Amino acid sequence: MDEMPVAHRPARSLRVLLHPPNPALALQLGLQPDIEVVRDMTARPAVALVEDAGTVAALLADDAECRVLVLAGSARPGLLDAALAAGAAGLVLRDGPVEDLADALRRASQGETVIDPALAGP
Repeated sequence: MDEMPVAHRPARSLRVLLHPPNPALALQLGLQPDIEVVRDMTARPAVALVEDAGTVAALLADDAECRVLVLAGSARPGLLDAALAAGAAGLVLRDGPVEDLADALRRASQGETVIDPALAGP
């Protein structure tokens, strides 16, 4: 098997949808070698990042295969339960390091439930 040159982008990138669009975050995630931020559900993203747990069900209705992570600014009571009840694959911190977010996206795409320790509650 041939060695892949280091600069070569993996052919199978992880497609991620940001809902609502977040240009600054899209730029940061786009710097990850294996993540491609897509514009909408027609691109069949593997993972969607949403800012409102209320949009989880609608995205899943559009594409049941898509894993949805809810971006949260802080741990609000009931948010984790509401997100998981809506079918989310987890809850991640909005203002954490982009590497942590990229890792959460990768883990969610592999079927894990991803909950940031800061949001898991006591």
